[in-house]
Amino acid sequence: MSEAPDPEVVELATKIFDLARTGETEALVAYVDAGVPANLTNDRGDSLVMLAAYHGHADAVRALLERGAEANYVNDRGQTPLAGAVFKGSDTVIRALLDGGADPTAGMPSAVDTARMFGKAELLDLFGAR
Repeated sequence: MSEAPDPEVVELATKIFDLARTGETEALVAYVDAGVPANLTNDRGDSLVMLAAYHGHADAVRALLERGAEANYVNDRGQTPLAGAVFKGSDTVIRALLDGGADPTAGMPSAVDTARMFGKAELLDLFGAR
């Protein structure tokens, strides 16, 4: 039988995930620099990078990657931050992820698959997939 999660820990984790979603880079990286794992995930497997990328926060993505977060971390649905950025159409986040080592073929659907699905020829060219 497992113990119930500590409410204070849940509250802190929720705050950190919200910082990633809202792109509050300085506060977010202060927590990571203080010891919060750069690859912290929520109950759906979304990493801090995934949340920052999906919500269009390139500076937060870069800062997390600089602190060891994985650019290709796959969530519970098989999605990567790069595929999320392609879906949302955030060019600055796409560039930040690629600069941080993101693989356009990782995940399901991959960023390449997503670009094809939405007819984004310029991204297929960028990914070398045409």
